[in-house]
Amino acid sequence: MLLIDVVRVSEAVTRTSARLGKVGHLAELLGRVGPDEAEIAIAYLSGELPQRQVGVGWRTLQDIPPPRLAATATLAQVDGLLSRIKAVSGQGSQAARKGLVTELFAGLTSQEQAFLTRLLSGELRQGALDGVMIEAVAKASGAPSADVRRALTLRGWLPAVGAAALSGGIDALRAFRLEVGRPVAPMLAGSAANVAAALEKAAQARSHAAAQQSEDGASGVVALEWKLDGIRVQAHRSGEDVRVFTRTLDDITNQVPELVEAVLGLSESDLVLDGEVIALQPDGRPYPFQVTASRVASKLDVARLRERTPLSVFFFDALRAGGEDLLDLPYSARQEALARTVPPGLLTPRLVTGDVAKAEAFFAEVVRAGHEGLVVKTLTSPYAAGRRGAGWIKVKPRHTLDLVVLAAEWGHGRREGKLSNLHLGARDPEGGFVMLGKTFKGLTDELLAWQTERFLEIADGPTDGWTVTLRPELVVEIAFDGVQRSPRYPGGMALRFARVIRYRPDKRVDEADTVDTVRSLMV
Repeated sequence: MLLIDVVRVSEAVTRTSARLGKVGHLAELLGRVGPDEAEIAIAYLSGELPQRQVGVGWRTLQDIPPPRLAATATLAQVDGLLSRIKAVSGQGSQAARKGLVTELFAGLTSQEQAFLTRLLSGELRQGALDGVMIEAVAKASGAPSADVRRALTLRGWLPAVGAAALSGGIDALRAFRLEVGRPVAPMLAGSAANVAAALEKAAQARSHAAAQQSEDGASGVVALEWKLDGIRVQAHRSGEDVRVFTRTLDDITNQVPELVEAVLGLSESDLVLDGEVIALQPDGRPYPFQVTASRVASKLDVARLRERTPLSVFFFDALRAGGEDLLDLPYSARQEALARTVPPGLLTPRLVTGDVAKAEAFFAEVVRAGHEGLVVKTLTSPYAAGRRGAGWIKVKPRHTLDLVVLAAEWGHGRREGKLSNLHLGARDPEGGFVMLGKTFKGLTDELLAWQTERFLEIADGPTDGWTVTLRPELVVEIAFDGVQRSPRYPGGMALRFARVIRYRPDKRVDEADTVDTVRSLMV
């Protein structure tokens, strides 16, 4: 199949607002793709790469060759070049990678170049999320969507599941099992504004659960676990072989020797555990998230990095233990298995209670310790791999800043024709503004319409066709989860998970928060 076929379907999905319409476009293409290229097509249309990461940054993508006039590149050819780019390493790798990127883009039309640029930079937002793609796979293969979801739970990666469904139908889907050494998509948590709201959500989840007749489920008791600001990990052990995967299912075994040793030290040798690794200071408080992320990401001289920045590991769930799969068991049963397997020092701190006051005190304790907050879990919830299960609810203290909008980018899909992605800046006391990152989150349709009109009124200077620079006149209140170090921005820092709360017409630009205020939150 040609890459241009996928590009055209991606564009059609972007232009289509109705869910059924998106499913139809995707299913039509999946019905035509060959078995050797199905996984590639599903990955691309889901905004992913089969290689996960290939080491191509945004600077490399700024200098690409002129496009071809005719589309001739196949999915297999593009995928093969991307695999070669990922495999480049050692001395001269930067130049070699650049040469392969040039070779790749020289074979593409302008339409294909734009698609691949967005795909490589993580900016391909076309509305083909997992839920839509699952339905498209089901429609194209003739398999029930429930079987596609179950297979995804066990395999962890939708392109592989979709390719199996297209080639082998329902029988291929039902052949998937939890396999030690093959990562499972992690269960995710919903969110609540505060502890009381989280307990109320948990009560609602219990009321809809088939297992609500248990004593703990009926009494309103829940588990509250510390939410550590580390890297989510899934540890697999088979005999003396241990593999460690991230929440995006990347293998980081060689980068986390502390975790490997901890798992090898357990008495059980047939395990799948869910947890976090985190870099802690000598007093037990966490380092900023970026320290942990940098340590885990580094593949070179791990022994020296370990000595300088050791990692601690904490487990909070067991997916397999005692020779049995535990996914379908309630949280309480999985915790019993976890406690039998893992010593207390390697368990995430938790409290089981139904008392709001005790829960709030526990929340205050974890925040004082420098961590993110809590995850409230119902005792009856199974492990909903790959989904935001109703039985897990996260609660975090909300940080906000008043920042200045410096520029905005034109949106995609539903936001096409609207100025969406905001460039956010803090005030420099010595003059000017320091950019801290971008966000398009938290914007309602009404707010998008208003700000597009307002931004065009205060546009300042020429536009590159994508980004509109603005006169610094608008203050916006931004919520965020933390401040991390970032070489990408002039101030050397960026906001984590920034989202718009509201505009502040009552505040002048000279009343916006300063870069010094932001920097004080990075400690």
